[in-house]
Amino acid sequence: MSSTRITWLGHSTVLIQSPSTTLLIDPFIAQNPSYPQGFALPEKIDFILLTHGHTDHVADALPLAAKTGATIVAIHELALYMGTHGAASTIGMSLGGTVRLGDVDATMVEAKHSSSIQDADGIHYAGTAAGFVLAVSGGVTLYHAGDTAVFGDMKIIGDLYRPSVALLPIGGHYTMGPREAALATSLLAVKTVLPMHFGTFPPLKGTPEELAALVAPTVDIVRWKPGASYSA
Repeated sequence: MSSTRITWLGHSTVLIQSPSTTLLIDPFIAQNPSYPQGFALPEKIDFILLTHGHTDHVADALPLAAKTGATIVAIHELALYMGTHGAASTIGMSLGGTVRLGDVDATMVEAKHSSSIQDADGIHYAGTAAGFVLAVSGGVTLYHAGDTAVFGDMKIIGDLYRPSVALLPIGGHYTMGPREAALATSLLAVKTVLPMHFGTFPPLKGTPEELAALVAPTVDIVRWKPGASYSA
């Protein structure tokens, strides 16, 4: 099995480096208080994936796409917005769809959250919020849940795509907290959880330690800090 490197860059920003493809999910960098100081992104990023349109998930998508040559992948309406605001290359998709991104099959799945994008002209509809299942050829299958509450159909995601690693928000307030994330872990039947969307701002109070106390002892809750990497 080929190794894939997953690096958490604070909040929900995640860099995924498979054997031949570099993906960046939800780039929130310049204004992100938890972004690891001094961390340099790769000069070449193949794809930027957006789970929804909120500023703390898309703030750096357009400048990074211009700088690195990345294609932006998002739900149809958000991809259209990015294309009309300067992105040279976009892929619009929707829930249940799968696109091939280098050596990764990216499937867009449901999330329970809102989605809009705000600019100088106001607030705009940005489709629905989503998560991504990322199946690396000959390697691991990951699930990045985006911003979401727990929902029963996470069991379908687990049954259908069988991810072994899940990136789950645990901060609470705007997403699920540790209690709900523990149920999500059970529904997904994943072996490893990489917590995210916690500690960035004061309302996001959930911690990996709280989650670890609520799941089966066979589940690995990774206690990582922004800038840390996990290989799967």
